[in-house]
Amino acid sequence: MSMLALSGAIEAGLLFSLVALGVYISFRVLNFPDLTVDGSFPLGAAATAVAIVSGINPLLATLIGTGAGACAGFVSAYLNVRFRILNLLAGILTMVALYSINLRVMGRPNISLYGEETIFTPFDGLLGLGIWTNAVVLLAIAVAMKFAVDWFLATEIGLALRASGENPVMARAQSVDNDRMTLIGLTISNGLVGLAGSLFAQSQGVADVSMGIGTIVTGLAALIIGETLLGSLKVGWATLGCLAGALLYRFFIALALSAGFLGIQAQDLNLVTAVVVAVAVVLSRARRKHPLHLRTRLQRLFARPQGQKGA
Repeated sequence: MSMLALSGAIEAGLLFSLVALGVYISFRVLNFPDLTVDGSFPLGAAATAVAIVSGINPLLATLIGTGAGACAGFVSAYLNVRFRILNLLAGILTMVALYSINLRVMGRPNISLYGEETIFTPFDGLLGLGIWTNAVVLLAIAVAMKFAVDWFLATEIGLALRASGENPVMARAQSVDNDRMTLIGLTISNGLVGLAGSLFAQSQGVADVSMGIGTIVTGLAALIIGETLLGSLKVGWATLGCLAGALLYRFFIALALSAGFLGIQAQDLNLVTAVVVAVAVVLSRARRKHPLHLRTRLQRLFARPQGQKGA
């Protein structure tokens, strides 16, 4: 694998780690199977691209894309809590509607950002890292979002959100408004996905109406791989697993596509994705049967024997 391919894989992994964080909030914390992701990802990209082409500051354009994704999540949640539409169906309806909305927003199937100033532009000459500049910026953003999610889920609202997803009946008995938690959770979840789409468009130099196809599968794959490696009982480890899982997932994809002796080509990407997800699910189930996962092994490996206590 060339250095260019490796840097691209790391960039994509860091971008989709934000999707994995969003999927973690909806699927794991809130227990809401939200398929809005496939629509909110390109919506964030479309809103940001239109804003940048219109001359708006890239940072503000990124916030606009994030807000657009959050609005998409709010719509899905509102359909569920207000009209009692099945959660899975609510996400599908929003996702389908967003395809037309994204076309309306962009006015055409895609928008090129080549030659436009993006959020990465100021760092090109400042860091002097060449092809690794975008990866470093994305790493800083991904780590910041990881700690932001950790902090939020430890707040009073975050704890109520977790209780609502874990046991709605008990949460209601403790005066937690489950409908309100659904609205908050899906808004934040798709806000993170919208941010990922915004950064993806700026990193790749294009926003396309079809760029969201399979986003939910990628997010779930990263989430499952992370849980297999680090577990999911503690929020800090679970969110770290989202980052690690996304990086490993994209690395495996890039490695498979660059291995010429395997005969895998670009059109086989969906096949490789399905295989990676299937393997991740099998490993996840095996970890449940044998809960001595990687983190536990590392803790036992470096644990000090009882007879060797320090003075």
